[in-house]
Amino acid sequence: MVGTRERSDPPGHCCSSQCCVGPTDSLLLFSNSDILVNAQVGKQQREDQMLKEGYPAYTTSCAWLGYSDQQLKQLCTDALKNGWTKFKVKVGADLEDDIRRCRLIRQMIGPNNTLMIDANQRWDVGEAISWVSSLSEVKPLWIEEPTSPDDILGHATISKFRKFALAPLGIGVASGEQCHNRVMFKQFLQASALQFVQIDSCRLGSVNENLAVMLMAHKFQVPVCPHAGGVGLCELVQHLILFDYICLSASLSNRMCEYVDHLHEHFTSPVVIQDAHYMPPKDPGYSCEMLESSVWRHQFPEGDVWKLHTNK
Repeated sequence: MVGTRERSDPPGHCCSSQCCVGPTDSLLLFSNSDILVNAQVGKQQREDQMLKEGYPAYTTSCAWLGYSDQQLKQLCTDALKNGWTKFKVKVGADLEDDIRRCRLIRQMIGPNNTLMIDANQRWDVGEAISWVSSLSEVKPLWIEEPTSPDDILGHATISKFRKFALAPLGIGVASGEQCHNRVMFKQFLQASALQFVQIDSCRLGSVNENLAVMLMAHKFQVPVCPHAGGVGLCELVQHLILFDYICLSASLSNRMCEYVDHLHEHFTSPVVIQDAHYMPPKDPGYSCEMLESSVWRHQFPEGDVWKLHTNK
């Protein structure tokens, strides 16, 4: 991988640790090492492709709740000029306003670009199905966090329960940024509750646990589209998406990674976005080192930022 030293470990080496204890019954058809060995075919070509083109991203920065119509139009216009083709819209505060805003954004980005919606856990199960059905005219690819992130069976109901669910509308369910262990992900996948797995680099316990979830998602043929809402998450998760494509799934179908233009200036190796794609990092490490000046400014109680706020 780019920015790392060559290793001679076999492909299944990363699966020999405790990262897969618990979800092993979800990986019975193939061993983890078999999955990774099979992915060796074409690996160099995929790595070369990532070095040249990067990994596809979507933007959340254009359509936060509270933005005026003029802001929405300007941000979408600017994003389109910069090559963005995938847009996420925050919803859930007011249905009529959501319908109006989503129509506006769909009009701005056109019928062929991708639109997703994100409710940040605002609804109960029945309300989620009803609300999202009302937004189906704008053809969202997914509804993200439609209800409590702990409600596995609720997500399954929203996704597939009889004729009232979202599956017949062609709308997937995405979640996982608040899912705090691999066993929950196992149950989400076994219940067919998710059509998009949204791992979070910092929510799960280490890179190893993220890898376990990615292996399970691959076994269930559910694409991984990580949560990366700024605050350094973009810097961290870029390594996971490259591993997924180059070493595991070998697919970009319905796969993309979130990008938010927020706080990258505090990192020594900020993420590089080119034509709406994550470009592979060139520096070694996990891209999590912060600038010393930023750390000092935000330390409590001596930091300038704290002093500025406490002296008001």
